[in-house]
Amino acid sequence: MKYISTRGGMEPVPYSVILLEGLATDGGLAVPETTPVVTPEELESWRGLSYPELATEVLARFAPDIPREDLARMCRDAYSAENFAAPEIVPLTPLGDELTVVGLSEGPTLAFKDMAMQFLGQSLEYVLARSDRALNIVGATSGDTGSAAEYALRGKDGIAVFMLSPQGRMSDFQRAQMYSLTDENIHNIAIDGVFDDCQNLMKALSEDLEFKRAHDLGAVNSVNLGRVSAQSVYYFWAWLRQTDALPAAERAGYEVSFTVPSGNFGNILSGYTAKTMGVPIRRLVLAANENNVLDDFFRSGVYAPRSAAETHATSSPSMDISKASNLERFVYEVLGRDPERLAAAWRELAETGRIDLAAEQPRFEAEFGFQSGTSTHADRVETIRDVSARYGVLLDPHTADGIKVAREHREPGVPMLVLETAKPAKFPEIVLEATGARIGVPERLAGLLERPQRVTEMADDEAALRAYISEHATTR
Repeated sequence: MKYISTRGGMEPVPYSVILLEGLATDGGLAVPETTPVVTPEELESWRGLSYPELATEVLARFAPDIPREDLARMCRDAYSAENFAAPEIVPLTPLGDELTVVGLSEGPTLAFKDMAMQFLGQSLEYVLARSDRALNIVGATSGDTGSAAEYALRGKDGIAVFMLSPQGRMSDFQRAQMYSLTDENIHNIAIDGVFDDCQNLMKALSEDLEFKRAHDLGAVNSVNLGRVSAQSVYYFWAWLRQTDALPAAERAGYEVSFTVPSGNFGNILSGYTAKTMGVPIRRLVLAANENNVLDDFFRSGVYAPRSAAETHATSSPSMDISKASNLERFVYEVLGRDPERLAAAWRELAETGRIDLAAEQPRFEAEFGFQSGTSTHADRVETIRDVSARYGVLLDPHTADGIKVAREHREPGVPMLVLETAKPAKFPEIVLEATGARIGVPERLAGLLERPQRVTEMADDEAALRAYISEHATTR
């Protein structure tokens, strides 16, 4: 199993290399030369595995260069009772009407990003120790990636984290989770701009190969294929748990659909990866908020990212993204995995601000299984209120976006699983607006909002960021 670039300019490399690189060396994204395949018999044989054991089996398909016993240890350490509150790691909660919430917020930062970040923290430290290298992570967050990465990497040997976040665009809880960390290897940088500005800065540094190599830069955003592979595991888990009660003769090929709240397209891309590997997934439904560039793309075939000024600040802030970095991997598949066509499309995007794939749009659903929809603030409030009243379940605003869109795309006889984004405690204002209930933080995070915070504020200035990283980068 080797990995190549969507743009064709990188020699095939193993999994342990792409973990450290983030962007490919030619500015593209790493993708498998061929997607690993899991047979129905293998999938059924995994039914009795614990989550760490299942993660080992799935990730072994991506990482044959890591010895199985080492991979199993990393998965046990990542998905441990110390890190995750629920014994099953990923609990499923039925809501009736063939809707089920897939619980991904049981980790240390109460968000789905923990599911990949805890494994990435283990695997990065492992690979670095064996290559005697340092790694300076430059990341961008709209809310949850930052805290998940920092909690997974705090205190790790040979790793420093430089996390860019948009000033004033995250919830108080999200800011507190990040900015209250005092570990010497954690650097929070609040950029005067929106998430896309942070992501553009991260990409500019990653594409400067001289600076990247001089300072051992890497990435943990969803451009890192290590995250995509780790996130694919819970699609396997959710399908297995959803079909546990079926008679054995009916399980093979039994289709379910997933709705995924989406901003950067990494989480739903992991679902497409699981689908191509062999999980019987019928539909992958993308749920957008008011920043619905991706919904527009899947409906029209035209991808036209909005400017920072046109990106709305919403009550589901982790989805306030107008330029989805992982979409390149999907477009690569649409264009027949042809790096020349992909590179031409991205030149078109740079020159005109849009990519026109309208001729390919009918294939998005028919061939790849994608559908999409949009949810607004009013939809979120009503969905949180309704689900609380009907089922006694509180939702965060992003998962509420998912439930709203999922209800519009249900098919009779096909279970619809909605991926949870975070605990509602991270967004108490909208829960109060929807239900009138004031919710506190979980006991294990008591006092979080009162802790001192440490953050460096910075203009949207690439030169200033380069200087800061040059001064604070870790070395071996």
